[in-house]
Amino acid sequence: MIKPVHTNFMELCFNARSENESFARVAVAAFLSQLDPTIEDLTDIKTVVSEAVTNSVIHGYEEDPEGVILIRTEIEGTKICVQITDYGLGIEDVAEARQPLYTSKPELERSGMGFTIMENFMDEVMIHSKLGEGTTIQLVKQLTPQSQQSLVN
Repeated sequence: MIKPVHTNFMELCFNARSENESFARVAVAAFLSQLDPTIEDLTDIKTVVSEAVTNSVIHGYEEDPEGVILIRTEIEGTKICVQITDYGLGIEDVAEARQPLYTSKPELERSGMGFTIMENFMDEVMIHSKLGEGTTIQLVKQLTPQSQQSLVN
């Protein structure tokens, strides 16, 4: 018998302030805790949320605290999708922005590794951006609950 897949989601909307980055990562982690993820999976997800929110604050809104960031997190079975959206400047060349060490703000001494980190920690990373309208980053990962981890090893 095939079990039906149930979808659950949550949405957050907050100002583009750097101090809200830690709130975003903890809120997403708390929502995903119902899946009993491994510490490694949870750490990876918190890291990519942090990278995406930081990109929105610094690059999307150029640290304008009036900007708004929207996070939608969906659970479908043990697959998670985290979508981070800003309505800021947008990215002129997404392919260039995805290159390791690329940064549009070298004066801030940023490493330019945000998208590379996201791509290494998640199964799928999709970036949709339009100049003057903003950016949406969709992050997808299939989790292995801790209760099943011992069966894998």
